[in-house]
Amino acid sequence: MRVFADLDEFAAARGEHLGHGGWHEVTQEQVDLFADATGDHQWIHVDPVKAAAGPFGAPVAHGYLTLSLIPSLVRDAYTVRGLRMGVNYGLNRVRFPSPVVVGSRVRAGAELLSVTDLPPGKQAVVKVTVEIEGEPKPGCVAETVVLLVP
Repeated sequence: MRVFADLDEFAAARGEHLGHGGWHEVTQEQVDLFADATGDHQWIHVDPVKAAAGPFGAPVAHGYLTLSLIPSLVRDAYTVRGLRMGVNYGLNRVRFPSPVVVGSRVRAGAELLSVTDLPPGKQAVVKVTVEIEGEPKPGCVAETVVLLVP
C-alpha cells in the first residue's frame, strides 16, 4: 500500500500510478444480493443454468456491481493520512470493456489524474481500472471523483 503523509504529498503524485488493491472473488451470492438490492434480476446474472448456455458461458456480475466494488478494491492500494473524510463526488467516465464472470477474481489499480482545490479540501480524479485475473481486458475503467477533506 502506498501511504501519503498528507494531501499535499498526495497532490504531488499527479500523473502517477498509486498502486493495486488485493484480489477479490466475485461470488454468485454477491450478484444475487446486488440483484435484490437493485431489482435487476436479468437471467445473465441470477440464473446459473440458463447463463451457462448464454453468451458468456456462466453468470456475470452486473456492471454496476463491479463499479460499486471500487471503493473496497482501492482501499488497499493507497491511503492519505490526516483526512477527516473522503466523499464520493461522482464519476466522469465509466466503461465496462469485459464481463466479470461469477467466480472471477478482480483487483483495482489506481492512477491519480488530477487534484484541484475545492473547499473544504481538494477534489481528486482517480482513474480506476478493475482488472480480471487472467483476462486481457478489464471489467471496468472509471474516472472516480472524490472530495478529500483534511
